[in-house]
Amino acid sequence: MPIYTYRCENCGVQFERQQSFSEQPLTRCPECNKKTLRKVYTPVGIVFKGSGFYATDHRSPSGQGRNLSNDKPVEKSSDAPPESKKENSGESAKTPES
Repeated sequence: MPIYTYRCENCGVQFERQQSFSEQPLTRCPECNKKTLRKVYTPVGIVFKGSGFYATDHRSPSGQGRNLSNDKPVEKSSDAPPESKKENSGESAKTPES
């Protein structure tokens, strides 16, 4: 049976009640005895576990990361900016002298 959270719009009291799906929602506040009780809807937490999807999970050839013409893996490009030739040759950047 699910647990529902209720809040009174008049006095602000908030409480939880375990009810079955077939039961009618509560409407009368147990504290102030007015019909201003409403259900509080909260988001449900979702936890994704595992390493993700596998190539066998979807049979479509798109998005598999392979070049279909010669069936070799496609090389991934780096997002890093290209390094300058000075850094590759071992030279350091010179600073102006004061």
